[in-house]
Amino acid sequence: MSTIKNLELFVDKMKQAQLSEVIIKVFQHYYTHLVAGKSGFIRESDIKPVETLPDAEQIPKALQEIGQQALDKTVLLKLNGGLGTSMGLEKAKSLLVIKDDLTFLDIIAQQAQQSSIPLVLMNSFNTRTDSLSLLKSYPDLWGEIPLDFLQHKVPKIDQKTLAPVNWAKNSELEWCPPGHGDIYPALITSNLLELLLKNGYEYVFVSNADNLGASINKEILGYFVKHNLSFMMEVADRTEADKKGGHLAQRADGQLLLRESAQCTTEDETSFQDITRHKYFNTNNLWLNLPALKEILDRNNNVLDLPMICNAKTVDPRDPDSTPVYQLETAMGSVIELFEDAQAIRVPRRRFAPVKTSNDLLAIQSDLYILDQDSNVVMNPNRDGALPTINLDPTYYKMVNDFEARFPDGVPSLIECQQLTIKGDIKFGGQVTLKGKVTLVNDSAQQQYIEAGSIIIGE
Repeated sequence: MSTIKNLELFVDKMKQAQLSEVIIKVFQHYYTHLVAGKSGFIRESDIKPVETLPDAEQIPKALQEIGQQALDKTVLLKLNGGLGTSMGLEKAKSLLVIKDDLTFLDIIAQQAQQSSIPLVLMNSFNTRTDSLSLLKSYPDLWGEIPLDFLQHKVPKIDQKTLAPVNWAKNSELEWCPPGHGDIYPALITSNLLELLLKNGYEYVFVSNADNLGASINKEILGYFVKHNLSFMMEVADRTEADKKGGHLAQRADGQLLLRESAQCTTEDETSFQDITRHKYFNTNNLWLNLPALKEILDRNNNVLDLPMICNAKTVDPRDPDSTPVYQLETAMGSVIELFEDAQAIRVPRRRFAPVKTSNDLLAIQSDLYILDQDSNVVMNPNRDGALPTINLDPTYYKMVNDFEARFPDGVPSLIECQQLTIKGDIKFGGQVTLKGKVTLVNDSAQQQYIEAGSIIIGE
């Protein structure tokens, strides 16, 4: 079937789903890239490493006052479309209880209240209702600026025919989100960008809802404002744990860019994962100047030519034998290469503390972290040294329901723990303390129980 005929099928499908002309144009743009054979790869030979960056820990304290003055022109925007399916959740991950009986979203709402700035969520159809329901507990946040806008959906592409995939078993699986780069067309189609500008807002701080390290920082905001930047990305030092994630780089002319793993060729994989060469990773904490964003969207007729990410999957992600498809996505941070004055700033690791696994969940729920007076989740000042390495047996702890069943009375104290490995099925009583390098093994088929109040000292 011809490209033109396929495009007509996609357009018809999207119009029937009542999608906007903007997102239809965006999809057409990337579909033509796909059929033209554009891979979206960014080759090592076309880029060079970023050697040095401004450091957030060295920002003059005087810039805090500039940041304070800019708060009344600033919006806190959280990406809240994820369901946490990898952890067995069927609701927004931000509704997980994290600290002091508060969810991610409770803590984010309290941060927005304390800074007296609007909170806006980019929700998906799956997360909208429950998330807005929770925010009813925070009436101060309900004002002229809407609390959310919706991420778009786009059709999945049959790999064999390059036509819209059909999946009669569940037609919802024929659609996918177009990555968090969708934030830019979604700001247009929701009319939120226009409303924010009309109400005098100039700056927006965007981050993932599951990253509680990403709170409004007045010094960083002050730096952004003082230097009159259009775009700024927070990056952190890459470690071995980050080597497969996206990294910052630059073109020969010095223009910054973001390269994701899906944009790396097989032959470039070694250099991509070389953390001594590419030293900084994208935290997905971004600062945007709204008038500058509006200008660049207008100049491009609302279709930003962000690097395409072509993900090869199956139409039913739980069925490896289902129809192979392509999902066309873009990354929010890749817009960095469209702003000539774009800058990146190195931030400490504590500004990147997402919860992606049950290992992360155990750490943040434990006494390794505390909730401070500004509603920020921060490392416990009584902790001596870096965070411990945590490895929980995925058979028994990967899914949230299984995790919670094994810590019914709260997670153990880890303030003096250097390393924790759990193999097998072990249930914990309340107020258990783990110290040093602890390895707990249960090789039997019967669950073992650690008595409440136990103190276990490892190596």
